Amino acid sequence: MAKQVLSCTVNGEPVEVLVQPYITLLDALREDIGLTGPKEGCGTGDCGACTVHVDGKVVASCLMLAMQARGRKIRTIEGLASADSTLHPLQDAFVRHGVPQCGFCIPGVLMAAAALLEENPRPSEEEIRYGIAGNLCRCTGYTKMVTAISEAADALAPQRSAR
Repeated sequence: MAKQVLSCTVNGEPVEVLVQPYITLLDALREDIGLTGPKEGCGTGDCGACTVHVDGKVVASCLMLAMQARGRKIRTIEGLASADSTLHPLQDAFVRHGVPQCGFCIPGVLMAAAALLEENPRPSEEEIRYGIAGNLCRCTGYTKMVTAISEAADALAPQRSAR
């Protein structure tokens, strides 16, 4: 099968790569674009390790064909920090609370949490747990994750109200 041109925006930058029409967005991100934050944990959309944002919505990139991203805006964990490399408040809270253990799930959890906080700036503990429920942590660091996400929500609230 002939490769096709995938043109989209990834982390705010225009991207154009040639991909096989049958590969997943996850494979295109990792293999063709060189972004290794999203991981393949299960390949069936059950673990959340491959979570990215597509046009602002949470997507399991292992389930989406790369060509379905044509013309769309993709954000990966590499695009969560600001342009000057200042950590996003979620990333900062995860570091300060010692959330990363093996680290495999962290990019997906952060992307799910970022989407949650964009939709719901003041989530309850139950809403946070529901918001990251599609992300499996092998090290079972959920309590620290919830604490860090709650703290990040508090840090982001003044920024959001200033907009």
